[in-house]
Amino acid sequence: MKKVIFLCAIAVVAFSACQQGPVRYTQDSPEIDTVKQLVSNYNSKSYDTSMYADTSQTFYNTINNPMSPSEAMEFHKQTDQNYASRGFGGDNMEYEMVITDDGETWVNCWLGWKGTLAANNKDIYIPIHLTYQFVDGKIVREYGYWDGSQVMMELQKIEAEAKMAEEEMEPME
Repeated sequence: MKKVIFLCAIAVVAFSACQQGPVRYTQDSPEIDTVKQLVSNYNSKSYDTSMYADTSQTFYNTINNPMSPSEAMEFHKQTDQNYASRGFGGDNMEYEMVITDDGETWVNCWLGWKGTLAANNKDIYIPIHLTYQFVDGKIVREYGYWDGSQVMMELQKIEAEAKMAEEEMEPME
């Protein structure tokens, strides 16, 4: 009798382990395809906001002062002025989609960004983490995190050098 109960218990555990719940993690989904298209659009400087919900909020290196989709695209256009070239690429681009315990759908990506400054042709590489929340196939929240200090230091250096050159050009009285 003990053997029968033991075997039944093992069968119940084995059967329970074989049952699959909903997929909560994947590396292949329509949402990931949307993010890949967004990355491709960024690289080609195609500032399309059709994958965003009208009420979407974008946060880059902040948790305050969100941008609308059009403001986020304008941000990219403004920063593009600093670069001779820029974009995501390389072999280390990773994407995943997760469904949280609360039922929220998020796509995370880890990307390598490379830019060449227009003023001095200096190449800068920055690892970036982006995460997107989706509702009904549209992005409703976007968060981006990266260390922009290399770019800021180079731009400050370029500005200081330009100011010094300008001062040297001024006639002495």
